[in-house]
Parts: sequence; C-alpha cells; structure tokens
Amino acid sequence: MKSKQLVEQLKLRLGTEHFEYIFDQEKETLRLNHKFLNRGMELALSDVLAKYHTIKEKAIDEVVYTIGQTFEAMEKEHKEGFHDLSLVYPVVRSTSFPLKSNDGHPFITTNHTAETRIFYALDLGTTYRLIDESMLEKLQVSSNQIREAARFSVRKLPTDTKKDEVAGNVFYFINHNDGYDASRILNETFLKEMEQQIEGDMTLSVPHQDVLIIGDIRNEVGYDVLAQMTMHFFTVGTVPITSLSFVYEKGELEPIFILAKNKVKKEQDEK
Repeated sequence: MKSKQLVEQLKLRLGTEHFEYIFDQEKETLRLNHKFLNRGMELALSDVLAKYHTIKEKAIDEVVYTIGQTFEAMEKEHKEGFHDLSLVYPVVRSTSFPLKSNDGHPFITTNHTAETRIFYALDLGTTYRLIDESMLEKLQVSSNQIREAARFSVRKLPTDTKKDEVAGNVFYFINHNDGYDASRILNETFLKEMEQQIEGDMTLSVPHQDVLIIGDIRNEVGYDVLAQMTMHFFTVGTVPITSLSFVYEKGELEPIFILAKNKVKKEQDEK
C-alpha cells in the first residue's frame, strides 16, 4: 500500500462530512482538520504504512480508532471545559517524541532517562490530552502543580502483574490497557516492593505505552530473552517508547548496554 492509497482508505473510514484532508505527498503526512471544532491533527503516514506491512488492516483500524478518540476528546473538552487535577497523569514517551503540540505550544515535560521523557496528560475517559503550556492558564495551575498531581495519581493505579518464567528467569507484566501501563515505572513505592521479591538482577522495560515488564534476571540467557521480548513489544506497540531495558538498583535506572560495558571493563581490570 502507498501513502495515497492509505489516505483514500482513511477518507472512506472517517468520511468527509466532519474532516478536511490535507495530504502532503512529499513529506508523507496527512493533516486532518475538524470542520466544526476548528482543531486538527497531523499523521505521519510512513509510520502507519510500516505497521501495515506487519499487521495489515489492524494498522488502519488502530489509526482510525486513535483519530476518532482524539477528536472525541477535543469535542468533550470544548463542551465541558477542563477537569480538576485528580485527572492528571504522567505518560512516558521516547525522547524523540515531539516537544510541542500541533499548534506549536510546548508540552509540560520532565527528563527521565536518556531514552525516555515524562509528559503529562489530562484524562478524558476513553482517551487523554497531553498538557501543554497553553492549558496552564485555563487549568489555573503551575507546571509544578501538574507534576505533583501526576506523581500522586500514578500511585493510585492498580499494579496487578502477570507472571511468566523462561529459562530460569521470571518476568512480570503490567498490562491494564488504560493508557498508563508504562507510567507505572514512575511508581517508586511499587518498584521498591517488587525489588524485595527479586532474586537476580531487577530490570524494567517500557517498549510501548501499554506494558511495563519487570524482569528477575537470574542468568545470562535471561538478558537475551529480555532483549528479544522488548524488541517484539516495541515493534507491535501502538505507541512505541524504547526497545532498551534498564537495570533497577537502589532507586536508579541504568541502561543495560552500559551495565554490560561496565562488566566487561571490570573483568578486564581484574585480569
């Protein structure tokens, strides 16, 4: 499928009554403007096409759902105004994720790791809107209040896990599909509780928005299994974050490839 064919598919699925479609063939982007809300969003068609080659029609289903939910949230926001701070949550994104909204307003962010950055979202029920600087005045709060509210909210999220064992290593999965699964990596109380039951190296992985993988790596094979697992999740995720995992120790996150380098250096020094 080519980008032009994808645009035609989206027009068929979404219709033209509510949307204006602006297709940039050179950049492979599609701008959708809502005729009644005077708001819009831009799609990177190349990203959708890359998924289409892997998961076929499901890729189009996902983008249509995302578009529908985004504009539904805009409409709800337009009608009802903004909600209180109890509905502010942190979301984890790749450091390559845009720092500004489509309207050019900087998002409220906090540095996390070299691979990840924290954004903040206003929960709107079935979806959420990332909070940018233009929203602070309407919410009548400061960026620090947003960060504090999100830190409190993430602690309220359920932390039930599913357990799996592979080659003597144990993996715990958080997958509630509430949009904030990866955000649980910011719940320090939960991480410390998990650390108490880990026998080997504790690893954390956020390959995409809807999963947090906690590894109890007890042998070298475990690292290979983890690498394959995170790459798979990263490839199929609706909102990919990073295929790189982290070792968690004493409240600190260290990328696994740095840990490996340090181990090699230590072995060389010992020789």
